[in-house]
Parts: sequence; C-alpha cells; structure tokens
Amino acid sequence: MKEGEMLKIVVPASTANLGPGFDSIGLAVSRYLVLEARRANGWKFVPRSAEVQAIPNGTDNLIFQVAERIAQRYGGALPPCAVDVYSNIPFTRGLGSSAAAVVAGIELANELLGLSLTMEEKLRFASCYEGHPDNVGASLYGGLVVGSHLQEETVIVHMPNVELDLVAVIPSYELETKKAREVLPISFSRAEAVEASAVSNVLVAALLTKNWELAGRMMDRDLFHQPYRRALIPELPVVQRLAKEYGAFGVALSGAGPTVLCFAEPGKGEQLKEKLSHHIQHCAVELLSVEPQGSHVYKMALEA
Repeated sequence: MKEGEMLKIVVPASTANLGPGFDSIGLAVSRYLVLEARRANGWKFVPRSAEVQAIPNGTDNLIFQVAERIAQRYGGALPPCAVDVYSNIPFTRGLGSSAAAVVAGIELANELLGLSLTMEEKLRFASCYEGHPDNVGASLYGGLVVGSHLQEETVIVHMPNVELDLVAVIPSYELETKKAREVLPISFSRAEAVEASAVSNVLVAALLTKNWELAGRMMDRDLFHQPYRRALIPELPVVQRLAKEYGAFGVALSGAGPTVLCFAEPGKGEQLKEKLSHHIQHCAVELLSVEPQGSHVYKMALEA
C-alpha cells in the first residue's frame, strides 16, 4: 500500500459443521467484517460499528497479531496503519467472527508486504492458526467448502454456487467455543465413529446433489457435537421443531452455537423467517444468504 492509498478488505462470515460435518464443512454467509486501512504513525484499530466496540485498539488486536505472525514468517516488517473496523458479525455466536478476523489479518499482511500469497498458502496458515479449515475456508473462498486439516497438509473442496435460503435464530447470550467444546466426549467407540462418519459422508453427498430432504435428515442425525450441546442451547430443539413445521428442510447449530441456522430451498426463507419471528421473540431472527465470494481486497485513493 502506497502513501495516499487505502486498503479495503471485506471478509464474509461463516457457519460451520452443518450438523455432522464437524470441523470440516463450512458455508460463507451474508454478514461481513470490513477493514479500511491507511498508513499512520502507529497501529490503531478504530471500531466503527456496534459489534466491534469492545475490540482491542492496538497491537493486542487479533487482526494485528495474525498479520504480525505472517510478517515474522516471511521476514517482513509491517508498516503501521490506522484501521477502521466495521462488522455486523455477532461475537461468540457461532458465525465465525474470529475466523473472519484471522482471514482479515492474513489479507492485511499479504497486501502490506506484497507477499502475493496463493489461496492454498492463505488457507494453510489460517487453518493452522484456527486448528481446522471450516470457517476460515468459507471466509477465504466463499460458498461451500469441505476440508481436511492434517499435520502435513490442508486440502479443501470448494463449491461456489450453492443456492439456499438461510434463517438464523441468534440468541442474545454469548457462548465461547472453548466452553462448547468442553461438553464433547474425548473419544468414540469404533461403531460410533463409523456411524457418525457415515452420516457426515451422506450429508456431503446430499449437498453436492442438491438432495435437500436427505441433507436435512443427516443434519438431525449428527452424533459428533449437537447431542452434547443441546443442554447449553435450549433454543435448538424448539427451532428444530418449528422450522421443520414451517418449511425448512434442515436445522443445525451454527458452529458451536448458540446461533441456530435453518436451511430452506430458495424463495422459502422469507416466509420461514416471518413465521419463526412470531414464536421466537427473545432472539433475533434474520434472513441470510450464502455468500459466493470469499475475502477480497480493494485499493483506493484517499480523498484529498
């Protein structure tokens, strides 16, 4: 970034798992983290929307920490910037707010240092930082991603054009991923692992073939995490019952929750949202869509 220029970085939110696709399936959704960065005398992050009012303002900001780690890896020095931060992704609600910040930090370092990182390099770094490729993969690539993060490599299958209506039921309370993971079992028997893996495999096949009814059935049959998290998220069984009654083909926790995401065929989401809103008044009920475009960067001249 040159003097007199501004970087604008846009990163979509994401949902992960879709039920049984634990730590491996992600979907980009129509909420966004936006950075506007310009050269300055020191690092400063300025919140410009309600969702980010509590973010750290200096080098303890997650976006900077990720960018700095990239710089250290490639032997560069980040030029200090003032960064305006906008976001309508709710924190710790299961919509990938931290993953979006990680991707934003990678994109920021890539531009400031002129690294020309490939998508595969960005994905590998983001997955190593997060520990899995689902949310970060969706935020990087857009659309639907199915990934595997192993010690030696991270691979992803990307499906950009997934047409679905999404209705998010977003509780007012937060749920930290760490707490949501603490209730999960540390191991499964072979029989349990085979069954859970088979359900996940069929979910992927159903999504690829647009067999929505089957995809919804597999979401309900998740064995990896939703049965154990139900006690933390009382909205889940309520939304599952109502959404199916009102036309959703599937319902799943968004990531670790507490957001519950309802999946409907294109054109059916608005009616689903309206009907759910009448019953669930203590949560935000919002119509979302699949975001086909992943993170992207614009360079703009600063106004004189």
